[in-house]
Amino acid sequence: MSQFHALVALVLAAGKGTRMKSEKAKVLHEVFSVPMIHHVLRAIAPLQPLRTLVVVGHQRQEVGKAVEGFNVGCVIQEKQLGTGHAVLAAEQTLGGTDCTVLILCGDTPLIRTETLQEMYNYHLSRAAILTLMTTTLENPNNYGRILVGKEGDITGIVEEKDATPEQKTIQEINTGIYLVSEKFLFAALHRVGTDNSQGEVYLTDIISQAVEAGYKVEKFTTPCAKDVLGVNSRVELAVAHGELRDRRNKDLMLQGITMYHPETISVSPEAAVGADTVLMPGVHIRGKCRIGNQCRIEPGVILENCTLGDHVRVGAYSCIADRIIQSNTVIPPHSLFPLPEGSKQNLFTAAS
Repeated sequence: MSQFHALVALVLAAGKGTRMKSEKAKVLHEVFSVPMIHHVLRAIAPLQPLRTLVVVGHQRQEVGKAVEGFNVGCVIQEKQLGTGHAVLAAEQTLGGTDCTVLILCGDTPLIRTETLQEMYNYHLSRAAILTLMTTTLENPNNYGRILVGKEGDITGIVEEKDATPEQKTIQEINTGIYLVSEKFLFAALHRVGTDNSQGEVYLTDIISQAVEAGYKVEKFTTPCAKDVLGVNSRVELAVAHGELRDRRNKDLMLQGITMYHPETISVSPEAAVGADTVLMPGVHIRGKCRIGNQCRIEPGVILENCTLGDHVRVGAYSCIADRIIQSNTVIPPHSLFPLPEGSKQNLFTAAS
C-alpha cells in the first residue's frame, strides 16, 4: 500500500436528504445494521489519513454522536449552500496544511477501500493537482455530466439542472469523489460564484478553474458504478443493504461456511463464524456473535451477541440473545432467551 504522508479525508455529511422523505439526517439511515456513514469511514480508515474530518450541518449533534467511535473530527456547515460551501467549512481547520484532500460524501456506503487506494495511486503517478473519480451509467439522470475536450481530457462538469439537452446525453458522470491539493482547493472555492440554477457554491466548478489555469487535472474512471453511487431514496437504501449483505455472505462462504439461500441470511460484520458451520434460510446473526466450528443454525433463527461452542445445533425459529452456549449443545426449535416474563422453558439439552 502506498504511504499517505499528506492525505486528509473530508466526508460531507451536512445534508438532510429530501428524497429520503424523512426527518432523520440522510447519513444516519442504517444500511446493513449501521448508519451509512459508518461504511464510508471504515473504507477510509485503512488508508491511514493524517486526519479525517466530517462536515456536519443538519442534525449536527446526532451525526456527531454517531461518529464518536471513529477517529474523526467534526466541522460545522452553518447553512447548506452546496458542496463547495460544505468544503469551505473545513478551511479554518485544514487551511495551510499543504496536504492532499480526499473529498467524498457520507451517503456512499458501498465505496471500497481498494477503489480509493487505486485512485490515490493514480493521482500520485500522474502528479495531478486534482483528480476526479468518474463512472459510466446507462441512465445518468440526477448526476453531473463529465465534459471532455477533443483528446478526451476532462474540461469540466455540468450539473443536470444546468445541462443542455445535448449534455444530458453524456453517460460519464461525476461520483463526487475528489483528490485535490489543499492550496489550490480553498483558493479556487473562494473564486466560485453562485450563478447557477440552485444559487449554490458548486464544488464541481473547481474542475474548470483548474483547467483554465493550466493545472494538471485527471479523471480516474471506475467500472464498478454501483460501488460509488450515493443513496438518495429508500429504494437505493434497500439496494445498498442487499449489496453489503451479499459481499459479507460471499466472504463467509469463501472461508468455508455453508449457506442455503444466502440472499435471506444476514451476518453482522462484527460476528465470527467457524468453519463447516451451516446457516439455513432466514438466519439473522446480529452484533458480536462468536459461532464455533461445525454448528448448524436452522431456518429462521435470530442470534444476537451470543457465543456458541463447536457442534452446536440451534433449532428453527429460535431467538437467543446474550448467551454463552457450550459445545455439543442442542437447542430445541422455537426457543426464546431472554424468556418472556412468567414463562418456563428448558432451553438447552445435551446432544445425544
